[in-house]
Amino acid sequence: MRVTGTFEDGAAYEVEITGRSDRPVIGSHRIAALVEQRTGTPMVMAVLGPIRGLDPADEEAVLALLRQETYVVETSSSRTAPGT
Repeated sequence: MRVTGTFEDGAAYEVEITGRSDRPVIGSHRIAALVEQRTGTPMVMAVLGPIRGLDPADEEAVLALLRQETYVVETSSSRTAPGT
């Protein structure tokens, strides 16, 4: 999943959320550090929950972190359909 957004200070970022625990994001050292800092922290997955600990391999939890800590401008799936 590719995510584009900005930090509170206005700096832009674009990352690929990989779903891998050894390298959860590719493209921004600041986002990678944020994910590393918040690993295990309870994350609200939607407005009314559920809440679960941030697992770097959980793409949806990483996206929830980005939505809570940055201004997410755009998300897009990087996966292609079978046979394409």
